[in-house]
Amino acid sequence: MIDSSATPMGRALEDEYCDIAVGLGGDIAGRTRGDDYLRHTHALKDGEAVPWAMNPKIVDERGLSILASAAETMGAILDKMCRRFLDDPAFRSRFDLPATLERYALIPTGYERLIPIARFDVFLDEDTGDFRFCEVTTDGTGGMVNAMEVAHVIQQTDTYREFSRRHPSVHTMDVAAACGRAVLDTYASWEGSDERHRKPDLPSLAIVDYADSVSADEVAGFVDCMRDEGVFVRFADVRDLRMVDVAGERILMDVEGPIDCVWRRIVPSEAAERPCPGLDALMEAVEEGVVCMVGGFRTWPVATKTAFALLWDDDAAEWLDADELAFVHAHVPHTVRLEEGMDLSAFSDREHWIAKPADGFAGAGVVAGLDVDAEAWDEALGRLAQHHGVVQEYVPQYRTPTIYGGPVPGWADPTNYPMTSSIEGLCLFDGRFAGAFCRCGSANVITTDTDWLDMGFLVVDE
Repeated sequence: MIDSSATPMGRALEDEYCDIAVGLGGDIAGRTRGDDYLRHTHALKDGEAVPWAMNPKIVDERGLSILASAAETMGAILDKMCRRFLDDPAFRSRFDLPATLERYALIPTGYERLIPIARFDVFLDEDTGDFRFCEVTTDGTGGMVNAMEVAHVIQQTDTYREFSRRHPSVHTMDVAAACGRAVLDTYASWEGSDERHRKPDLPSLAIVDYADSVSADEVAGFVDCMRDEGVFVRFADVRDLRMVDVAGERILMDVEGPIDCVWRRIVPSEAAERPCPGLDALMEAVEEGVVCMVGGFRTWPVATKTAFALLWDDDAAEWLDADELAFVHAHVPHTVRLEEGMDLSAFSDREHWIAKPADGFAGAGVVAGLDVDAEAWDEALGRLAQHHGVVQEYVPQYRTPTIYGGPVPGWADPTNYPMTSSIEGLCLFDGRFAGAFCRCGSANVITTDTDWLDMGFLVVDE
């Protein structure tokens, strides 16, 4: 269990960082240089620098230990859930997955790690060290390239230079590079091929998604990162995949040639809605052991909102031990699966609840009761009940001062910065905590469709 009795000093460090910026008149020059730098990276939104905060999230050793334990404990719990999904048909049926996705999820991956790549979004109380989980993302976790580029920008400011003079141990954690290594480590452990299929030490690797759904800039960032490791990697649109016979050997191909390893970035719910021959070819290749697919579809059930509801079900005690169950009740918001025809009056106190589609991602379709009137709230609950969505306890978000990055029009007074809520994405690769990326915003739901900023993440070893 997590011991947060020793309060982390992250908030004190962040306040010190903001005070340095104020003393430098808001570090306007550093913020302006930051925007110029980002325009020449892959951290872009609509061709411009991503919105970013000049002040980062900062944790000390105690805070880092709390976040690492949170991620690794939750990872172990979801490993158990994933295993139960694979082994227990009755439990599997409770996720109510489309038949195609359920079949995909049961295809063996050829490697032992159940969930190679995951991100756990949490709301962290920086005064106490307490945290509550928001949601889980597996395999196609976005935002890591932005996180590292924003951290690099911050390190070029005069504010950071003064802060690092006072705290020489300050450093970043490169989550994008760690994710790339996890992909390659998973491939190295893969035993899906047989004597008919060679397994090169460095694979021909394809990052696979629908081209019109993926962030081209983020993919390009990962391509650059992994090519630095000597890996031939490119993006492949799933619709371009096909199986071919070459000299008696079955090979998965795209328009550029053979593929040994696939990093699946396809969101499974989208795959169910957009079937195509290329997706059929990919799953055929996985079933035949022709390719290693990092991020088998078996990781999808634990990333659905249904997973949180099942963690709160009475029978969770059948497969979680006492410590795990206590962790869930302390850190996972109370979540209820909605059913058509059920009595929804228990959720009428709407400011205490948030409603989510079961298979949603990136905040799509999420409705916070604080944001709507009673009529709209009832309509949202009724709509989601028809599709087995969930209603979840709304977690009040911790708020901190925020200094906008870049030259913000009308922002002349460096002491007049707003308070925003933040969300920390805890990255777990190969079962090990690898760092975090953070976003903040002024809305009750922080998504790419609302007012949000990317933030850097710094660690001070003291």
